Amino acid sequence: QVQLVESGGASVQAGGSLRLSCQFSGSSFSLFTMAWHRQAPGKQRELVAARASGGSAYYADSLKDRFSMSRDNRLNTVHLQMNSLKPEDTAVYYCAAKFRGEGDYKYWGQGTQVTVSS
Repeated sequence: QVQLVESGGASVQAGGSLRLSCQFSGSSFSLFTMAWHRQAPGKQRELVAARASGGSAYYADSLKDRFSMSRDNRLNTVHLQMNSLKPEDTAVYYCAAKFRGEGDYKYWGQGTQVTVSS
């Protein structure tokens, strides 16, 4: 059973940086596409970034200049580096995984809160 555990959420001031981490376990990490999503209060969950094993990352257009996703297939982890944070980045950030070729993300972490104050 795939399990995802996020960490790294915190409260920061605008302009600051945070690095989120997600530990994957329970299956062969390299076979899964990993992604970060976020959900702000009162808003729908949105895709932030995604990365398949050995592939380049996909980013939401509005975030590609400030966010960077990496994955370490040796340690079964993914990271989301977030720079120049803005109050509108405040959200719960979720790590998600899907088996390569599948459409929907089937596995989700519990989420980690990021709060950016002005």
